Amino acid sequence: MSRVYSEKVMDHFTNPRNVGEIENPSGVGEVGNPVCGDIMRLYIQVEDGVIKDCKFKTFGCGAAIATSSMVTELVRGKTIEEALQITNKAVAEALDGLPAQKMHCSNLAADALHKAIEDYRNKNKKVS
Repeated sequence: MSRVYSEKVMDHFTNPRNVGEIENPSGVGEVGNPVCGDIMRLYIQVEDGVIKDCKFKTFGCGAAIATSSMVTELVRGKTIEEALQITNKAVAEALDGLPAQKMHCSNLAADALHKAIEDYRNKNKKVS
């Protein structure tokens, strides 16, 4: 298995960072892939427009867990606008690449992040 995946993927799979839920999160994003069965839920805590905390719960393959873990690391300390720039490709590159057949897993991580930001924005719309 380690010949297929980079050391970073294996590290984030075997020692995932930021697993869990945030109580009273600023935003939650949930995505799934019906083809492979991966399901990812990402929680963000935003203070003054900056993502202070990010946690995840993922049901899926090693690549899905690794990309979930990596996106939580990439997003901490970023503004909402900076976080929206995190792409599927950026997640895969941060893990030193993924096998072609697992690229859909990185899509889930970025998509979950973007949905969590959308949820945060919807909860914080100014009503005039």
